[in-house]
Amino acid sequence: MNESVNLAEEPYYLPLADEITIFEAAYDARLPVLLKGPTGCGKTRFVEHMTWRLFRDRERKSVEVPLVTISCHEDLTATDMVGRFLLQGDDTVWSDGPLTRAVRAGAICYLDEIVEARKDTTVLIHSLTDHRRLLSIEKTGELLAAHPDFLLVISYNPGYQSVLKDLKPSTRQRFVSLAFDYPDREREAEIIAHESGVDAGQAERLAVIGEKVRNLREHGFEEGVSTRLLVYTGELIRRGIAERRAAEIAVIQAVSDDATVQDAIADIVDTVLP
Repeated sequence: MNESVNLAEEPYYLPLADEITIFEAAYDARLPVLLKGPTGCGKTRFVEHMTWRLFRDRERKSVEVPLVTISCHEDLTATDMVGRFLLQGDDTVWSDGPLTRAVRAGAICYLDEIVEARKDTTVLIHSLTDHRRLLSIEKTGELLAAHPDFLLVISYNPGYQSVLKDLKPSTRQRFVSLAFDYPDREREAEIIAHESGVDAGQAERLAVIGEKVRNLREHGFEEGVSTRLLVYTGELIRRGIAERRAAEIAVIQAVSDDATVQDAIADIVDTVLP
């Protein structure tokens, strides 16, 4: 459900606009942040990078775990996030959940794909996103004031969600919003080369494939191919898999089960790769 990240080394992130400056300003004001954009475009890496930037040189670096990531899903309950009583021998003891730990310690808590969580789960974060900055722990009766360094960040993919899975206005309007998208060809090639280790020419070809596949959105294929999958393709190539075969595994077969879509992507791959 959750992953605590130490971030001893700087996570690589290539800025695409003014998102770093905006996030730093939001953090200074302790404004909760919503990241929205397609899958695999770098939202999670951005949060990791910003956590490293914010905690590297300040007294907050003493926080043992500066980033707590919670992957949201339909079975995620408020208890999973806040905590529960556990049996230890003959005693019953309280164990904080990941959200509570982040609130106490002054970490950044990142709720990934927030719309996948149950509605009663998202409601509990409301009091953390306004001037109160409080977390109510009903089972213990504690009203926990957030550490001054705590920040809540959430993300979702608006293009993927249905009407039944969208953020309620009562939740959305509690956050400042940063929109993400896939990078342009030049910067995507730079990312692919850095992350996968392929040479510049190979990275350029993979970025061209990404650009052309996303153009299929004009013909009803909404998602395109993520930067993440292009990096996966590069990693396979660097390990000796032929370019065409790597693209088949990590792009053509990965993005869709629809034979028509796969054929269209295969035509693009065959045009771009030697």
